[in-house]
Amino acid sequence: MKALNKLSAILLLSAGAFCHQALADNNVFTSMDDPSTAKKPFEGSASAGYLAQSGNTTSSSLSAQTNMTWYQPNTAYSLWGNASNTSSNDERASETYQVGGRTRYNMTDYDYLFGQASWLSDRLNGYDGRTFFAAGYGRQILNGPVHSLRVEAGPGVRYDDFHEGGHQTQALAYGALSYQWQLTDTTKFIQGVSVLGSDDTTVNSETGLQVAINDHFSLKLAYNVTWNQDPPDSAPDHTDTKTSVLLSYAM
Repeated sequence: MKALNKLSAILLLSAGAFCHQALADNNVFTSMDDPSTAKKPFEGSASAGYLAQSGNTTSSSLSAQTNMTWYQPNTAYSLWGNASNTSSNDERASETYQVGGRTRYNMTDYDYLFGQASWLSDRLNGYDGRTFFAAGYGRQILNGPVHSLRVEAGPGVRYDDFHEGGHQTQALAYGALSYQWQLTDTTKFIQGVSVLGSDDTTVNSETGLQVAINDHFSLKLAYNVTWNQDPPDSAPDHTDTKTSVLLSYAM
């Protein structure tokens, strides 16, 4: 039984997420949506992981996510969604759901306009919902086959619906940096940082490594960090982290 529990713990690392659940808009980093480099009119991926453990410890973890992008000569449209649910000894430890969309229009080879919106539910971290809108200008600094780097910024607004009651709407300044480095033919390094600046500033970071297994399947190891300047009283920690290893299928 002890050996089985150790094996289950190892499988948990490769099937889902562990540590504290981040309430970040992390999917802004997962779509490199430059239509000038698109090789086909549609790209999408779906991934999922599940673990159930019983015995001295009863726990389960389920995570799933999807990302889809449609390309036209100068425009890209992206949709994404993810869900994560973890319980331990019949008590819910985390529960997050997120959906979002994004559009990008290339004005030149390096300059573009963007708009994006997302909704996040993370009630165990204090939010029944966080709705976010932003639009602005971006610059594709690097766009080669090895290195890709973009920065973007613009005004936005966020509506917070707190789990213990009450809500808040605030204007904010949005800024983000997204970088990818093709280390080998099959391995890619990913780094993204975004800042939602306001009276309650939020900083999101994602560091990841993606390894292609074949034309359709890949493994992604990611470490996400979210820092909230003024978190809800029901979840007072300023920093949340999430580490995940996901098996993805390219559509």
